[in-house]
Amino acid sequence: MKDGVNGVALAVFIFFFLAVTVMGFMAARWRKPENEASLDEWGLGGRSFGPWVTWFLLGGDVYTAYTFVAVPAAIYAAGAAGFFAVPYTILVYPLIFTFLPRLWSVSHRHGYVTTADFVRGRFGSKSLSLAVAFTGILALMPYIALQLVGIQAVLDVLGIGGGENTHWFIKDLPLLIAFAVLAAYTYSAGLRAPALIALVKDGLIYLVITVAVIYIPIKLGGFDDIFAAAEHAFQQTNPTTGAPRGALTSGPGAQWTYATLALGSAMAMFMYPHSITATLSSKNRNVIRRSTTVMPLYTLMLGLLALLGFMAIAAGVKVHNGQLAIPQLFENMFPDWFAGVAFAAIGIGALVPAAIMSIAAANLFTRNIYRDFLKPDATPAQETRVSKLVSLLVKVGALAFVLTMDKTVAINFQLLGGVWILQTMPALVGGLFTRWFHRWALLAGWGVGMVYGTVAAYQVASPTQAHFGGSAKQIPGIGEIGYIGLTAFVLNAVVTVVLTLVLKAMKAPEGTDETAPGDYTADAGDRDVAVPLPAAATGAAH
Repeated sequence: MKDGVNGVALAVFIFFFLAVTVMGFMAARWRKPENEASLDEWGLGGRSFGPWVTWFLLGGDVYTAYTFVAVPAAIYAAGAAGFFAVPYTILVYPLIFTFLPRLWSVSHRHGYVTTADFVRGRFGSKSLSLAVAFTGILALMPYIALQLVGIQAVLDVLGIGGGENTHWFIKDLPLLIAFAVLAAYTYSAGLRAPALIALVKDGLIYLVITVAVIYIPIKLGGFDDIFAAAEHAFQQTNPTTGAPRGALTSGPGAQWTYATLALGSAMAMFMYPHSITATLSSKNRNVIRRSTTVMPLYTLMLGLLALLGFMAIAAGVKVHNGQLAIPQLFENMFPDWFAGVAFAAIGIGALVPAAIMSIAAANLFTRNIYRDFLKPDATPAQETRVSKLVSLLVKVGALAFVLTMDKTVAINFQLLGGVWILQTMPALVGGLFTRWFHRWALLAGWGVGMVYGTVAAYQVASPTQAHFGGSAKQIPGIGEIGYIGLTAFVLNAVVTVVLTLVLKAMKAPEGTDETAPGDYTADAGDRDVAVPLPAAATGAAH
């Protein structure tokens, strides 16, 4: 690591940060509506985005600062196991192509803003809707925190994070400034801010990765030398575990873990509320189809990004915190000015998803807790005001999470968030294709999946943590090590199916379905959007 502050890189970083800050505040005037006081406008950008903007927004779900830092960092630390992110982003796009257009159509027809809105309307259950909303907010908090971890990693490498003896306020002041700017333009412009900034963010990321996979291997002697250095490094014994540090290719003993983690992550990726927020902001059904068909371009870049982990090993990068490996690689290998561009790509790569995530969490609270349980007669203006305030509180909570907890704990809680959010899939995706599942069975299945997933993750230890040390555990009845989230999902689905059969046999009340078959294939021009009635007037039961 270079001594002191890298002035040139810092100047370039500040330039891009200021540029996107100006764009964030200008976004409030971009496609400015006549009536801004509604969640459709503030939280969904007026449901007006076309293919390009939607593609960049959805791409923000793949390329976050956490992705940029953590995926190659996992490969730097353990080798092939970190590549699970590549197959899961291959698997996810056929999945979302089947259900996202249906979700967009029914949400457009009924004015749904969140996944929990749809679940309430489909199954006539505010309790099930509350469970989905609670899970979404819970899963998003550590995810937002990790975006701030990405910014913090860049600031540390730039040399402006301070030393161990620096007062905490001075040490964290740059992060606090970045947080304040993010909070201000999100509050002002809503989803339009990250939508506009996403154009710059993804352009920088594509540029940096393309340059990195050409320029760095040339400086290191080619990919043969890079892989040879990585293989040698992975054969070394880890003094903490007494086992080899990692593996260049995944061995037979790791295949169950690798496969279940990839499949489970693919299933969970577009259950996250911020993914759905980006989806519902598009102007018609075909925008979703077009965007998802070209999303695999992000997977191609993700595969190239992952190779940076091997390059960091070959370049001799030594860091006490694996999350610093890629920022440090950039500083060591690039000219200072382009290192600043790379750092800006990571930093802006944190701002966009953090903004979308905080908006999504705020929408869930406002629509499915505040309106459903606290103020059923809330006006659109009141909903918007509450959502803006909650988006600030969510960011404050994430910032506190980052400043008070160990970064490894934050990462493991984000992995736990994937376990949690996967348990909403039966209600959301199942509900998009069938009304057969009983609402009480779905709620019970969700509860079983959440409890099992949380307890199983709590029991996983690592060399540095007694609890929540990972997301893989022995699969009951099979004996192989697999992804906890997928095991919990299977238990969830089994409980849901069995209880549905029992409850239907008992003729238990199934709730009112306010949707119709034609709603799931409707497009923007089919008819005007229906405005949903307050929950009390729809007969939604607890």
